[in-house]
Amino acid sequence: MGIKTTIKNSELPEPYQHYTLIPTTDGVMASVYLLGSDHVLKLFEKETPSRVVENETALLEKLRHLSVPKVIEHFQINRHEVLIYTQIEGKSVKNPNIRQIKEIGNFLKEFHCISKRISSSNERLFERERLRQLIEHTENITLKKYFSTIKCEPEDHGVIHGDLFVDNAKFMGNRLSGIYDFSDACNGDFYFELAVTALSWCYDKETPNYEKINTLLKSYQADISLCDFNEYIRYALLYYATTRYINKLDYQQLLKKLEKLS
Repeated sequence: MGIKTTIKNSELPEPYQHYTLIPTTDGVMASVYLLGSDHVLKLFEKETPSRVVENETALLEKLRHLSVPKVIEHFQINRHEVLIYTQIEGKSVKNPNIRQIKEIGNFLKEFHCISKRISSSNERLFERERLRQLIEHTENITLKKYFSTIKCEPEDHGVIHGDLFVDNAKFMGNRLSGIYDFSDACNGDFYFELAVTALSWCYDKETPNYEKINTLLKSYQADISLCDFNEYIRYALLYYATTRYINKLDYQQLLKKLEKLS
């Protein structure tokens, strides 16, 4: 992750040429810069399908009343699609507290109430058949073993963020100031979304913190047993362990978390 394609101020539209371009380590399909303290610039790689950019822009417009970035410019630099967003104030947290987890549960409930009426043309990244194919491609015996023991079958409830780890949210104290990076947004299962949140927000190292997990479920008003939700968490852990393995990133901590739930 990080800057793949460098740009210069002179390549920007005139109103933004005087801003300081600050590179970040964010982004997988894109290079992300801060434009001073007011804006964020995301430059997508050329191989990124245009529908991905169009879907993100359309989704953020539908979510404009929530705490999400607002797209203010869309243009091209050397055939790269570029979006400029408003920058969200606040800081990401590494170890969310109970009040912050309540905030994220409330946000997800409001987000899903809107997104259940929305459809995305993006690839459905989190379906079981796709995960099976990814694992088969790895030829990794451990990943195959876990897949055979997890019976979760994610459904299509509407559009999900799909990547709501702690570094994709910001807080002002205990108040959620915004959620960002909707590049992976696609149709998916709302409980899978909650499970991804749980594995990032509700763990003490490799051990699940059930006070935090119950807080997340209660704030979301989730109608699911803890036993069934654990199966979703196992599926989410396996999904992200697989994609990290494929991208040669650290996946061992996720497998340790998965082992604790097996």
